[in-house]
Amino acid sequence: MFRFGNPEYLYLLLLLPLMAFVQLYFLYQRKKALQRFGDSELLVHLMPDVSRIRPTLKFYLLMLALAALIFTLAAPQFGTRLQTVQRQGIEVIVALDVSNSMNAQDIEPSRLERAKQAIARLTDRLVNDRIGLVVFAGQAYTQLPITSDYASAKMFLSKITTDVVPTQGTAIGAAINLSLQSFSQQEDINRAIIVISDGENHEDDALGAAAEAAGQGVKVYTVGMGSSRGGPIPAGGSGNFLRDQEGNVVITRMDEAMLQQIAQAGEGEYFSANNIRAGINRLMDELSSLEKAEFETLVYTDFEDQFQYLAFLALLILLIDFLILERKNKLLKNIDLFTVDKQVKKEEA
Repeated sequence: MFRFGNPEYLYLLLLLPLMAFVQLYFLYQRKKALQRFGDSELLVHLMPDVSRIRPTLKFYLLMLALAALIFTLAAPQFGTRLQTVQRQGIEVIVALDVSNSMNAQDIEPSRLERAKQAIARLTDRLVNDRIGLVVFAGQAYTQLPITSDYASAKMFLSKITTDVVPTQGTAIGAAINLSLQSFSQQEDINRAIIVISDGENHEDDALGAAAEAAGQGVKVYTVGMGSSRGGPIPAGGSGNFLRDQEGNVVITRMDEAMLQQIAQAGEGEYFSANNIRAGINRLMDELSSLEKAEFETLVYTDFEDQFQYLAFLALLILLIDFLILERKNKLLKNIDLFTVDKQVKKEEA
């Protein structure tokens, strides 16, 4: 496992392209200044000790050394081993609706983006709990197996779009059933399913699935995405919307009543996403009321600093840069391998 102890120093890498641009600008100005003195071929003979390559080589060596120093300041670290630790928490599966209606923008920036923001906030509030992610439209798929790695959860979350499930629809029941199968095999641990959807056009027995989950001791909470007034579904380019067979713009509206019924069948509670902060706070209060259970999890421990290798590399590059002179070496400048080769050929002839 790799990480940076001081990642904020990596912003200094932005200086490198700026320095390269400045260097190219000064080289251009230098070339123009030399051209004012005379022909470039004549100037080569007038300045035999001047090297055109060495200053550029020294500059890029300096840039490489600076990059190594920046990475040194960022403190690269490696986790040396995995350790099994005991934690107390619950298991939560988030079932996220990714049907096309979630692209509607009746809540900004869109229903799906608001849902992803809500899940991110929820993840930030979890402590020692396990989280998993299921996505669904016409079918349900496991996007992230149950885990304690919240960074991975956020990474998988950021990649979700309405294109991840090819079959359209709103199979909430299938999502709840798959969520039930996605929990760990550990017994005596409290579990919860959070369904985030606009609830529209549900196709299966969502109420029966929620009741089945409650019967297994798993509470089902629902979070409604959208508004009662609804909105059009973006399709294709800007300003284009999904239309029905008669050419009318399709308006999608959140089915709040259905989401409330699912939460009631699952012995959970319904939350509206109109105010993410308040809704997530109430949801976290509900989850916190569930009794925590002990479970084992693997974590990387004993992160060790590895900056010394980069620091040594930077010093080595600086030493090489110091030894390379900008002018040609007086002892080596008279060596001309091509002239010697010509003389040998002449003698052979």
